[in-house]
Amino acid sequence: MTGEHGKPPVKLSLPLEYQQDIFNELRSEDELVLLARGLGLLRVVINLLHSFDAAGNNLIVVVGADERENGWIGEALAEHAAVSKSSMARGLSQVNTDAMSVGTREKMYSQGGIFSITSRILVVDLLSKLLNPETVTGLVVLHSERIIATSTEAFIIRIYRQLNKLGFLKAFSDNPEPFTTGFSPLASMMRNLFLRIPSLWPRFHVTVAKSLEGRKKAEVIELEVPMTDGMRDIQNAVLECVEVSIGELRKADTGLELDDWTLDSALHRSFDVIIRRQLDPIWHRVSFRTRQIVNDLTVLRSILHALLTYDAVSFNKYLDTILAAHQPPPGSTRQNQSPWLFLDAANTIFETAKRRVYSGKPTEGEVPASANAFPDSLRPMLEEQPKWSLLAEVLEEIEQDNYLNPVPRDDSNSTILIMCSDQGTCRQLREYLQNMHVHPAEDLQEDDEERKPSAMFMMRRKLRNYLGWKKDFARVSASLFAENQKVLDGFTDQRGNTNGYRGKGPPNKRRRIRGGASSAGAGRPINGSLQMAEDKESQVASLMADIQPTDADAMQKDEVAVDSLDDMEDYFELYDMNDLLVIHPYDGDMDEHVLEEVRPRYVIMYEPDAAFIRRVEVYRSSHEDRNVRVYFMYYGGSVEEQRYLSAVRKEKDAFTRLIKEKGNMALTLTLDGAAPTDPQEQFLRTVNTRIAGGGRLAATAEPPRVVVDVREFRSSLPSLLHGRSMVVIPCMLTVGDYVLTPTICIERKSVRDLISSFKNGRLFNQAETMLQYYRHPMLLIEFDRDKSFTLDPFADNSFEKSIKSADDSRDLQSKIVLLTIAFPRLKIIWSSSPYQTAEIFAELKNKQDEPDPVKAVQVGLGMGEDPYEQQSFNTTPQDMLRAVPGLTGKNMMRLILEVGDLREVSNLGEAELDELVGREAGRQVYRFFNRSVFDE
Repeated sequence: MTGEHGKPPVKLSLPLEYQQDIFNELRSEDELVLLARGLGLLRVVINLLHSFDAAGNNLIVVVGADERENGWIGEALAEHAAVSKSSMARGLSQVNTDAMSVGTREKMYSQGGIFSITSRILVVDLLSKLLNPETVTGLVVLHSERIIATSTEAFIIRIYRQLNKLGFLKAFSDNPEPFTTGFSPLASMMRNLFLRIPSLWPRFHVTVAKSLEGRKKAEVIELEVPMTDGMRDIQNAVLECVEVSIGELRKADTGLELDDWTLDSALHRSFDVIIRRQLDPIWHRVSFRTRQIVNDLTVLRSILHALLTYDAVSFNKYLDTILAAHQPPPGSTRQNQSPWLFLDAANTIFETAKRRVYSGKPTEGEVPASANAFPDSLRPMLEEQPKWSLLAEVLEEIEQDNYLNPVPRDDSNSTILIMCSDQGTCRQLREYLQNMHVHPAEDLQEDDEERKPSAMFMMRRKLRNYLGWKKDFARVSASLFAENQKVLDGFTDQRGNTNGYRGKGPPNKRRRIRGGASSAGAGRPINGSLQMAEDKESQVASLMADIQPTDADAMQKDEVAVDSLDDMEDYFELYDMNDLLVIHPYDGDMDEHVLEEVRPRYVIMYEPDAAFIRRVEVYRSSHEDRNVRVYFMYYGGSVEEQRYLSAVRKEKDAFTRLIKEKGNMALTLTLDGAAPTDPQEQFLRTVNTRIAGGGRLAATAEPPRVVVDVREFRSSLPSLLHGRSMVVIPCMLTVGDYVLTPTICIERKSVRDLISSFKNGRLFNQAETMLQYYRHPMLLIEFDRDKSFTLDPFADNSFEKSIKSADDSRDLQSKIVLLTIAFPRLKIIWSSSPYQTAEIFAELKNKQDEPDPVKAVQVGLGMGEDPYEQQSFNTTPQDMLRAVPGLTGKNMMRLILEVGDLREVSNLGEAELDELVGREAGRQVYRFFNRSVFDE
């Protein structure tokens, strides 16, 4: 790109043809770029930003970038500026915390540059004119698939377009699926973004295919790994449970569209989230069984994932925790376990998982009591994951290939890069590769050449840890259930005192009591719950004797958890990149960074990922002098393979629908962001007809104003008020959330916030201060139209209902009644959604005076008190602290000022807490954080 007026040329890093075409389009047009995953979206964004940064005298705002993307963009812009030698470049500045003062932000904006600003700070700065929209050169929006009509990002774009008609606006996304749900989704998204032109770049685009399928293709070796019989049996059993659960959901008659509720859809990553979202509006009317099945689908999908990624011991441990979590509480007489646990397939899952870890070891002359009974002694089986041995073979093949067929020198390192799905798998593979040549003592008699890599050392150690964990887990479970039983017994005592049968059961229960309670313990528990047979002490002891650490085990070094990094210069040095094995999890666009930094010659994809395959294609096509060989591993006939193929198909179908909709899409002509209003209607709305005492009719052309607390910009209501042509003035309010007129102050509560405010008593303090300073204080209770809620306490059985009715003060309905009795002047407004709230506000403001922002800020402040003093503190940790016994509003503030975070609070000693919050409160806080779950 040639510079103008003698400036040095701007050097870009866009080697592929499709990347250059996208860049040229973006320089000439405002558009939405929708690129397939893995094709280097951030690289295009960085080069676009650099082209404006190098020119200087620009103020560009980036919206929607997360913390990692900010780090990468900042680093890449600095690197581009150094390569281009552009003296005007300023790099990326981040504004992502309230602790940065208003004056500092104003000074930074005046100097220009590229800013990545969080949405909540940016919308407040735009409305308060701290950042004048007219001075902004352009807006770059990332992750535009998240933008909906009520989102803060859509609010920002509307403000920007209303006040700045000349600045550019570019939007980017690499996730096409959200653009295909709903009626005319692409057209709706374009309206939210105030854009006209969508630019679609799927993998099958002619230019993309030409760029990636040329002479410089990467060498790919596909390795299909067969699952073991145990893994296949468990997978089939889990799929059977999923199918039965979906069938139960379809029978529930929820009144929803059920065509997509199939087994194939259940394998998709977000299936359970989609079902929950569909059921959310009617969640309070859904039966307990249906809710349970929805939660079970999440559990079953996690079991499928764990089967393919966890080792056999960790998988069995995970199943133990699931079974414990699904046990009914003690004292419950109702069969309320998950339905899938009663299927034969569930028994197959648990029994097969246990047999993969250990099985019975028959002794001479011993006859088992039944066909499925374990003998008195156990032997470790420790089934290994099939991919482990294949990974060892691939590494051996690479080593032989390097020795026998040395590759001509090129720009690649001889590094081997192994890519996994998550950090847990990375740790598992690292442990396996470190110990695969360590063998137990009984295997040392064989020749070294005949011994194959084995995970026996690692699995024996995991089994020892598992048996110790199981013992502790049983103690913790017993302790927690005993405490739960005490609580339930307390409720039972309260119920028993209310009837006439004290100390004995009712007359009609005589037959159930006859026979004694001891006989019920022989089979299933009285509530019909499913319980797995526990291993005997003798069995566990024999198993532990078989897996005791050997001399070879003792020679292995323990994992270093914390290193003080003393004597760094003597013991630490940089790795030689030619003899390095790097194990890294998939991390979205950051994977491109890993490939550029490591420059591997061999890439082993331990689990399939379509986006990473494309990143390797882009990497290989971008560098002619770097050879790459890719080993692509997957379990044949597994859920892993089906999920990969399904993801590729869904993306292709999404792009096909988008291309079709783009061809038929109507063009939006009004893109200035202004709401269409009738001038006469606008005049009549601002007429003040309160002509008391013969006063004159007063009219003003000013639009209505609303003073809004800056913390309220997390909700969508300020955006909707702005959309109704109201002037939204952000301020740090001490009393109330919205000030509509000099006499009307409103405290807005969502349902969740309302419940928490009643629990910690904050709502009563807020109502008291509003009554003190305003003539018409109001409490707005706002529902979400996509979330269910009812004031009536629904109960699924008589036992729960009796517990709820035992203490009426906990009922939300009674708390609201108590609030109105305590504060008779407090008005309560019920709103079904933010849209209705905006209409209610417009009605309340009709023919009323406008509020004074300065007075609204000063209300409730003491002499010399700064309204922005508490702005730098996060509200979520404060809410958590309020729930700690002993902490009140007064002593909590000193704790916040003196201590950095919650972790530091939990580690304070009793003496230190006494100094900060007082002796009694300090004792309660210390006991709360230092209580052991093992205690009775």
